[in-house]
Amino acid sequence: MKKEEKKILGIKIFTQNKKNTLEKIKKYLKKSSKFCHIISLNPENLIIAKDNMRFKKVIETAQIQIVDGFGIVLAARILGFDIFERYPGVDLMEDLINLSSEMSLRVLFIGGRLNLANKLSNCYQKKYPKAKFFGLKGILNIKNPKRKEEERIFSIISDFKPHLVFVAFGSPYQEMWIDFHKDKFKGCVVMGVGGGFDFLGGVVPRAPFFIRRLGFEWFFRLLVQPWRWKRQLRLIKFSWLVFLEFFNNYLKRKLKN
Repeated sequence: MKKEEKKILGIKIFTQNKKNTLEKIKKYLKKSSKFCHIISLNPENLIIAKDNMRFKKVIETAQIQIVDGFGIVLAARILGFDIFERYPGVDLMEDLINLSSEMSLRVLFIGGRLNLANKLSNCYQKKYPKAKFFGLKGILNIKNPKRKEEERIFSIISDFKPHLVFVAFGSPYQEMWIDFHKDKFKGCVVMGVGGGFDFLGGVVPRAPFFIRRLGFEWFFRLLVQPWRWKRQLRLIKFSWLVFLEFFNNYLKRKLKN
C-alpha cells in the first residue's frame, strides 16, 4: 500500500493504519540485516521538531511513524486531511511484546527508572518463555552520555543480538541518540518509548480507556504527574500554530479563487 505524505507544521507525516504498521514491522523483523526506527508522534514532539532541524530530520526519515497523541489526529482533520487511526506507543509496545513470543524474538529494554528495565525483562521472561528478554540501565545524563556507558550498551547489543529494542531516555534525546547510533542497531527494530516503562511496570497509572478514547489522556497524566504542567504548555503553542496554518491555507485558497 502506498503511503500518503502530509504535513503538520511543515513536518512530514506518513499515515498508516495499525494493521499495516504491524505488518511492516514484521517484515523488518524477518530481514535480519535491516534497521528500523519507530517514531511516536505527539504535539509536543512536533513543537520541538519545528525548532530543532536535527530532530525534524530524524522524524521525517524514520522507517515507521505512529500517531501517539490525539492532538495529531485533531490537527490533521483541521488541516483538511485524515490519518487512519491513533496508535499509542504503549499499545504498540504491548503488541510487539506479544509478537516476540509468537516469533521467539530477543527483546532488549534500555533505560527508564533505576532497575525498572531489568524488572520488566524478568517479568516478561516468566510470562513469555518462548522469547528472550534483557534489561539494562541506560545513560545517567542523555544530554552528555559517557563513552563507557555507551560502550557497555553496545557491547551487550553485540552479544545479545536483539530483534526488538525499547529505549526509555525521553524525547527528543532518545530518538536522536538512536538515529546517531543506527549503525549499532543493524538487524533491530528500535523504538523510543519515553515513560513507557513506567506504564508497563505499573509505576504510573494509565488513563482509563474511555478517557483515552475522548483524547484526554494528557489531562489525566497531568493530574497524576502535575510537574508536567510546563511541558503541557507546548499543547497551547501547538494548537495556536495549527490554527495559524489553517488560516493561512484558507487565505491562499481564497486568493487563488
